[in-house]
Parts: sequence; C-alpha cells; structure tokens
Amino acid sequence: MTETVYQPHRPRAAAVLSLIGNTPLVPLVFQDEGVTIHAKCEFLNPSGSIKDRLAKTVLVDAEQRGLLTPDSIILECSSGNTGIALSMLGAAMGYRVSILMSEGASVERRHLIRQLGAELILFQSEGRYQTGIDMSREMAAKDSRYFLPRQFENELNVADHEHTTGQEILRQLGQPVAAFVTGYGTGGTLAGIGKALKAHDPATKVYAMEPAEAALLAGECPCCHMIEGVADGFLPPLLQGAPLDGEVKVSSRDAMAMTKRLHREFGLLVGTSSGANVTAALQLARELGPDRRVVTLLCDRAERYFSTALFAHE
Repeated sequence: MTETVYQPHRPRAAAVLSLIGNTPLVPLVFQDEGVTIHAKCEFLNPSGSIKDRLAKTVLVDAEQRGLLTPDSIILECSSGNTGIALSMLGAAMGYRVSILMSEGASVERRHLIRQLGAELILFQSEGRYQTGIDMSREMAAKDSRYFLPRQFENELNVADHEHTTGQEILRQLGQPVAAFVTGYGTGGTLAGIGKALKAHDPATKVYAMEPAEAALLAGECPCCHMIEGVADGFLPPLLQGAPLDGEVKVSSRDAMAMTKRLHREFGLLVGTSSGANVTAALQLARELGPDRRVVTLLCDRAERYFSTALFAHE
C-alpha cells in the first residue's frame, strides 16, 4: 500500500509545517562542573517553542478527519507557547484562532498572538489555570464553530512526542540515554518522550522537573514561582501516563540564574523553563557520573520574556 502524503488545504501552509520538528540535539559542556549534558533545541521551531509540535499534530489530524471546516474557530486556553503555535498555524492554514490567556502572562506573548491575527481573550485566573479550561469548554458548548485542541487531555500530544521527538533523540544521540528530565505543562512531552526512551532501553530513567515552590508531584501545595509554562497549579491528566522515576526540584532563583548563564556563556537565548531543565539535568549528571548521558529540552526562546524578571537590570 502506498502511504498517503498529507497535503494541507492551503498549499502555503506546507512551508511552515515543514519547519516543525527535527530540531538539533547539542552537547552543553559545563567545564567548571566537569559535566556535559545533551539538550534538544526546541526553541528553533518556527514559532519559537516545542508547542509547535502539538499544534501541528492536532490541527493536521483534525483537518484530515474533517473536524475543521472553513468557518471553524480554533479555541484553546494557553499560558503562551501553545497559543502562539496555534495562532501561527491557524494563520498559515486559514483558520480563525481564539486564545484564552491569564492576565498574568507576559505581554510579549500577547503581542505575538495578536500579531499572528488571533483573538486574545484575557481572564483573571487567581492562580487557577483550570478557570481558562472551563471557559473554553463553556464557549464551545454554546457555539459549534469552536474546535478545542484540548492540549491537557489529547492523547495525540503524547503519541506525537513518543513517535517523533523521542525517536529523534534516540537517533541523534546514538548512545544509551541514562536519564531524561524536563518540566511539565500538559504532561504530553514528558509522557511521550519517556515512553519512547523506556521502550528503547528500560534502564533509562525519566524525571519530572518541578519548581521548588510548586512541587505538586512531590506532594506539596502549589505556590507562586517564576518558571513560566510549567506546573500551572494542577496535575494534568496526560502526566498520569508518564513513566516517571522521580522528580527534581529547581528553585525559581536557580532557574533564572542558569537561564542567564545559557545566554552569556553559551549564547543560547532561551527562556526560563530551559534554564530550569538544564539545572535539573546538571544535578542528575553529577549524581550519575561523567560517563552517563543526560538529556533535556531547551523549550522556547527568550524574546517572550523581555518584560519579566529574567531581563530585569542588575
């Protein structure tokens, strides 16, 4: 049987779709610590974050199954990156997009979403991300034009990372992965990559990075932290399927310091969650020893953090 090649309804969408995924995996050499870790550069996706993968997978699937029609409106609650990714692909694929976002999200994320032609609806979360999710469901129940990607519960989120991101890591590293660590927002990345690595080598350890101020998996209560896009005050359903071996707690202060170090010592303009991931990976690398390979993710770019404490003058 000949495999059917997906052709987007709008031919011009093929350009941006082709740029998503197959990001490089690079070694980060920390000479002072005597440690090298490996980081997958997800900030090189076209909208600047790993969430481009989710947006592509869900929207292409919906289009192929006829769930998206010319009058459809893509509606999602997002802390920023997923909203930007959906807005980018909505523009290229010819669909209207509405994004629900907490008023506390950085202003740069708002600008990027609006610049891509999407509608931005701000809400007061009072620390509860679930508020926006509930709003999206209520809006969809009243208007059949709305299509909900449901990033926190859509199994395509997990499957895509299992069959693409995870396989890319295995192919690019070409050597045993001792440990993989990353933060969680939807839980899809952690679950999907974790499954891929464990299937290849059951000895690989998979860890969740959590803000020390909001370590929910460790049984602690959610609190304020400055690592945007992770640990949004609840445990997402997709995280339940993640093959976790443990958690690594990282303070906001350490995450910010490492992010600036990545900027100034490595020339990598990444966001705060990337700094948190690298901090966790370094901790694991020290514990496991110099011959054990630890992999993590550089999730997004720095330009969406200009108005945050990350760029405060010292």
